[in-house]
Amino acid sequence: MYIFSPPAGSPRRIRTAMAVLVLTLALAGCASVPPPNDSMNQAQNRLQMARDAGAADYAPVDLGFAQDKFQLAQAAMAERKYADAANLAEESRADAELAQAKARLGAARAQIQSKVQENTRLRQQGEQAAGAGQTQDAAPAPASAPPTGDMPAPSSSTLSAPPADGFQTVPDAVQQPAANSQGGQP
Repeated sequence: MYIFSPPAGSPRRIRTAMAVLVLTLALAGCASVPPPNDSMNQAQNRLQMARDAGAADYAPVDLGFAQDKFQLAQAAMAERKYADAANLAEESRADAELAQAKARLGAARAQIQSKVQENTRLRQQGEQAAGAGQTQDAAPAPASAPPTGDMPAPSSSTLSAPPADGFQTVPDAVQQPAANSQGGQP
């Protein structure tokens, strides 16, 4: 019996071997990347933390980036593109952390602004009460709220309301006005 076998260096045999090698490497490459469940869970948790911190109000753009990347990561998971899903989940987590930090900063700024407005209101009430007390010596002093544990605010001659565009530094060359004869108190 005579069996014909092509020579060892035939192009058909080399192509077949190359195709098998490429297929094996491709399957091995897909099988070596596990689903990034942990990264996806972390990204989802960070998104929720950002929402809870008020990112929708204070950092909507960054929160939107994080949500968009998380949705892309979910789509990559559905297509079994685990490496892409892991990268997108990590980017989503980072964007969510940024949104959370910006939300905390925005909330702190809003709280500071509220405190400044409250201090201004209280200062004005104190000035009005002091002015009324000087005109009517017999009038009883107005009842003040019990201390809250904070330091008392300095007098209005020392501290005035901040400008509408925020705090500004005062150059050293500008001299402060001298205190009045009443010791700086109105």
